[in-house]
Parts: sequence; C-alpha cells; structure tokens
Amino acid sequence: MSTNHNHSDNAKVFVANDERMHWHDQALWFVREKRDRASKSIPEWEQLREFASQIKTHTMANLDKYLIEFEKNAKAKGITVHFAIDAKEHNEIAYRLLKEKNVTKLVKSKSMLTEECHLNPFLEERGIEVIDTDLGERIVQLRNEPPSHIVLPAIHLKKMDVSDTFHEHLGTQKGNDDPTYLTRAARASLREDFLTAQAGLTGVNFAIAQTGGIVVCTNEGNADMGASVPKLHIASMGIEKIIPRLEDLSVFTRLLARSATGQPITSYTSHFHAPIEGGEMHIIIVDNNRSQFLASQKNKKALNCIRCGACMNTCPVYRRSGGHSYEYVIPGPIGSILGAKKEPEKHNSLPFACTLCGSCTNVCPVKIDLDSQLYSLRQDLGNANLIDSKKKMAMKVTAWLMGKPALFDFAGKVARKIVPKLPNSLLYNKGNIWGKQRDLPKMPEKSFKEMFIAGDLDD
Repeated sequence: MSTNHNHSDNAKVFVANDERMHWHDQALWFVREKRDRASKSIPEWEQLREFASQIKTHTMANLDKYLIEFEKNAKAKGITVHFAIDAKEHNEIAYRLLKEKNVTKLVKSKSMLTEECHLNPFLEERGIEVIDTDLGERIVQLRNEPPSHIVLPAIHLKKMDVSDTFHEHLGTQKGNDDPTYLTRAARASLREDFLTAQAGLTGVNFAIAQTGGIVVCTNEGNADMGASVPKLHIASMGIEKIIPRLEDLSVFTRLLARSATGQPITSYTSHFHAPIEGGEMHIIIVDNNRSQFLASQKNKKALNCIRCGACMNTCPVYRRSGGHSYEYVIPGPIGSILGAKKEPEKHNSLPFACTLCGSCTNVCPVKIDLDSQLYSLRQDLGNANLIDSKKKMAMKVTAWLMGKPALFDFAGKVARKIVPKLPNSLLYNKGNIWGKQRDLPKMPEKSFKEMFIAGDLDD
C-alpha cells in the first residue's frame, strides 16, 4: 500500500497555526454566505441547477458528437484545433506552437488545466518565461507555491505575506501592506509583461459546440489582454468544457459567479470566436484520464464540474486544513474525487478528508453527488487494500459492533452513562487525537432508537 500523500499529516501542519486556521475558515465561510445570499436572490435558482445538471449530463453522454461539432465550427472560423491524450502531449503541442513563433515570453491567465499538466515548469525548462497574470496566481507564482484554491488561489495568505513577497520580487516598500498600493504595484509590473510577451495563453470555462467559440470568465480582464495584445493565442481546455448550444451558456453564467464568489456575474465574460487580425488562435483539447470517468457509472458526474469552488468554500475540512494539504492540483471535495479516481495509490487518503456532511452536494451548481462519490471511493479503496491498516482495523471493529444490534445498543447506553463522568484528563489528552480540535456534546438521556420506539420523536 502506498501512502505517498497523506492529507491528515499535511493538515496537522496547517492547524498547528491556530490563528491561521481560524481566519482561513472564516474567510471562506464569508464567501459561502455571499453565495447563499446571491442564490436566494433568484427564485428559479434550483431550476437553473437542474437545467445545468441535465445539460452537462447530456453533453457527457454525447461527448464524441459535440467534440466533432466543435472542431468543425472552430476550424471554419480560422481556429486551429489540437487534441492531446495526456499532459505530456498537451505540453509538447504548446511548446511546439511557441517555438515556431520564437516565443520567449508567455503571459498566461489562470488555468487549472495547465496547473494539472505542469505546463509552467515544462516551458521554463525550455527557455520560455511564463508570467501568470491573474493576481492571485501571480502571487503564488512569485512565492513558488501552487494555488490553494481554484478560484481564490492565494486565500491561504494574509496581506502582509503578499507585502513581503512583492517587496522581495517587485521592489515595493517593505512593510506596506495596503491592498491598493500592492494592487497598483502588481498592475504596473504586469503591464510591461503584457506589452512585451509574444504569446498569450488562456484557459476555457465553456466551449460552445454550436459556434466553435470559447468563453473565458475573469474578474480582472487579464485573459482579454493576453489574448488580444500578442499575435498568438493558445487556449487549453479539458474535454468536459463543451456545452452544446449558445443558449445553454446563460444557464451557467448565472450559476458560476454566484456559486464562486457571490457575484451576480463575473466582471468579464469574454467570447473568442476567431483569431485577432493578423494573428493565430489555437485550442488544445485535453483528455488526460477524463475518459476514465466517462467509463465509471459511479464517478462520471464529476465531469459536470464547472470549477466554481463552492464545494471548497463550504467544506468544513477544507476550510480548516487548507488547500495545500490535499497535494492534488484541485483540492477540496471535487479534488478528492478526481485525485483518488485518477491515482488511487497516490491520493488514497483524500476521500477520507470528508465528514460526509453533504454540504458540498447541497451547494454544487450542477448537482454533482459529491458526498456519495466520496463514500463509494472509500469502499473502492478498501476493496483494493489501499487504505491505512489502522483505519481498516477500526472500520472492521466498527462494522462488527454495528452488526450486533443488542451489543451496539448496550455499548451506547454504557457510554452515555460513563463518558460524562470521566475527567477531562482522560477525554482531552495527547493520546486522544479526536479530542484535540473538538468538544464532546452533552450526552442525551436516550438514543435515537430508544426515542423512536418510545414515540418521543416529532413527526
């Protein structure tokens, strides 16, 4: 059994700084509350979620058809379409396109796919300077860190951390953490990069089969700059980004920003349907094991994801353990599914970084059954003997106990009598890892089963 990446061990490092853990938790819950207010402002919110789910499910079931339609319509508009089986082929195609144009500097807007493919180090090793132009991405790039969130990549940092980073790399005033000052410094630096880069690379939020065009959603306008100033525009997209019709787009644009940050809509919803005058536009469509999900009855709905980050903002585990603890390019509930399914030996701990509370499923704008998938992945990992031996033994003991109702009821009754009388030194000590971050609730007089039998429950 491999335990290359252990979420719980990584989380210990994050929660060791109690102050950081709490403000990280509160910052993300603030975003979750904004999402709630935004969703409640639309009476048809649940109907939109259902429409989005149906559109994505239909598209994934007919993906071959829509990919062919998209390629045909994109080519008719002068866009060159490339298909890549994996990250290696994606990076090789991107490098070849850049080398053909003698590109030495590339400006890149935020793209989780290029993070997944490790494009930046691939190009940098071959002499091409890569500048991430999304402010959050630029901050973590300067710090040589991966993003900790798919929408808020630098959410794990405080403004003083950013101040120190900019002082070191951009020459800003030491100790000046005024957000306006820091933003202007970043803008001044990036302006020069936009003007001197020979190529721009964007991600793709949605690719429309009917039109052969792509849509990129940003709040800073950096994707527009990168795609319109240089003569070469490369767009990287996963096969799951396809939607059938232009009219379908409105469903997703109403859901995306509200789910991600609580905004009514992103500041920039940019449509690219042709190269700029005198320029070239290339789209690299990547599989990279996504077909693996299409073949899985239990996990294929994970491809419906529109990368809003709502599941991370609500997840009690993610909020308190940080994105880097997951050690997969996409953290949180959806990342736990993607990572564990793609590389189960490497990411076998991720499905267990979950309370199965179901909050992620409740907020998902495309209604992915996230908690159910995480539960089933635990079973799959157990059947494949890819879980920690102590965890496996605990699960066996629990299963044995719960398989004997009379003994289970007796154990519960004893615990309800004894536990409240135990001294804190026994309940909260170094040996009780569970109690380190938790307080025991008041023990009920009766179990749920006893209350049900006695008729004490309300209808």
